[in-house]
Amino acid sequence: MQVRLYCILARAAPLAVVFRRGPSKRVLLLRWHTDTDQFDEGQWFKGRIYERRCDLSPSGERLIYFAATYKQPLLSWTAISKPPFLTAIALWPKGDGWGGGGLFENEKKILLNHRDQEMKSDRGFQLPKVRIKPFGKRSGWGEDSPIVDTRLSRDGWKLLQQATAIEHSLGAAVWLEFNPPQIWARPHPRFRRRYELRMYIKGLHERDGPWYVVEHSVEDKQTGSVIELGRSDWADWCHSGDLLFAKAGKLFRLGFSSDGALLPLAAARVLIDLRGHTFREVKAPDWAKKWD
Repeated sequence: MQVRLYCILARAAPLAVVFRRGPSKRVLLLRWHTDTDQFDEGQWFKGRIYERRCDLSPSGERLIYFAATYKQPLLSWTAISKPPFLTAIALWPKGDGWGGGGLFENEKKILLNHRDQEMKSDRGFQLPKVRIKPFGKRSGWGEDSPIVDTRLSRDGWKLLQQATAIEHSLGAAVWLEFNPPQIWARPHPRFRRRYELRMYIKGLHERDGPWYVVEHSVEDKQTGSVIELGRSDWADWCHSGDLLFAKAGKLFRLGFSSDGALLPLAAARVLIDLRGHTFREVKAPDWAKKWD
């Protein structure tokens, strides 16, 4: 069984969420305190969570996510929860796999990626004074894009190269091969002129592999050297400036030396190994069932 990890960092707090997927329709949510590297395990979900259509509020206190079982009565829906739990404190039925999810423009304004007729929240939830607006002119359409593209751009990533897609048969090694790949880059928050993290999306739907075929690297513009992370699920710069990345079911941290140089890849510390986790029922505490 292959375990996939995907993380979203809060913008204004040392918090993140970790989506741990494996098998494909079993997802565990964790809260990550990135200042102490403490992890709080939350709830599992039986179904599909589209992690690239999700977002954290700036404080990290609330998560908006798009989920689906493709079973009645809801089929699919967008919900807001309080990490590390998935129990909904707000919910909008969706019904299909188009669009879904959304972004927190701020703590009290949410851009919901639903069509006009899907903007009404479930009657069982009472929303506080929060503004809910459609996500642009084509709200409710698309797939992971445009949510993930907009979130990456907001969080300091820049699209360097658009992909050229080559479609293969479903029995091929990769359904959509990106040649050249799509390339995103994010400069280091402090050493902007020296270090740049790059994400290479090389394809979609690898046979017996991940849906996204992704590699990461760090370029040192001062020395011209490149640290290759190779196949990796996710990577980003921490609030502290360290390099964080997910690979082979584990989360890693790579720091800097006293003279401001990124340490060799062999010095990366394993923060948590999530390969051995298995599904279990977890009930949300009372505080996770209320907005405030």
